[in-house]
Amino acid sequence: MLGTDFRTGSPNWIDLGSPDTGAAAAFYGAVFGWQFVSAGPEAGGYGFFQKDGKTVGALGPLSEEGAGSAWTTYFQSDDIQATARDVVAGGGAVRTEPMDVMGEGWMGQFTDPQGAQFAVWQPGRTKGLEKASEDNTLVWVELHVGDPEAAIRFYAGLFGWRSQEMQAPGMTYRVLSLKDGDQQEGSFGGVAPLQGEGEETRWVPYFAVADADAIVAKVQENGGSVLMPASDVPDVGRIAWLADPAQAVFAVLKPNPRQA
Repeated sequence: MLGTDFRTGSPNWIDLGSPDTGAAAAFYGAVFGWQFVSAGPEAGGYGFFQKDGKTVGALGPLSEEGAGSAWTTYFQSDDIQATARDVVAGGGAVRTEPMDVMGEGWMGQFTDPQGAQFAVWQPGRTKGLEKASEDNTLVWVELHVGDPEAAIRFYAGLFGWRSQEMQAPGMTYRVLSLKDGDQQEGSFGGVAPLQGEGEETRWVPYFAVADADAIVAKVQENGGSVLMPASDVPDVGRIAWLADPAQAVFAVLKPNPRQA
């Protein structure tokens, strides 16, 4: 599962683009107990979701014309300029050219060849998230895409990721791992084929929770919606797919104790 000892290709940051950051901060505060802390007047409304004073995500206003509210997953690069070139060489697109973020690190935003949006963070003073894989923090990231094998080839070209197939209900699921070290210990996410007509190609963040059903209830009480009710996945845990009031999609997972 995810940790905060980030290496090349690790998911090291997530942020939410929202049309109403105040409403988003209130919603996630009610659901996960997060506090929102502004990054300062020069940050254009951007700030941090924190748990126990440690950053677990970030929030900012929508910056791209016509963009809908969504969570963005960032992956670590040691050379973001080279990563940007590799994205283009692999058939993807650069949405935001790599830029220095006030000395905290370098950020670039991209789209993969099948249309899933993602970003890259090259750490400076800010290494990444300060908590992961505990209750109400990021525990897994998942790509939903039409051609999983092509997607894995693309991202392997960027980050050297490895993958391993496993059978899940109704599909072949591919578990992603970092390029070095023990493959199981280095797993951080997966790739799933699109399920049904109209499902969007995207990266989805999963947050670990102590009680998936209780979180589903909180989401509904606070104006969000349930895309997939809480259900048990063998050897994984209890999962639900949800959307906040601005329709940004995320998932929650109560991990199977053997996987925690």
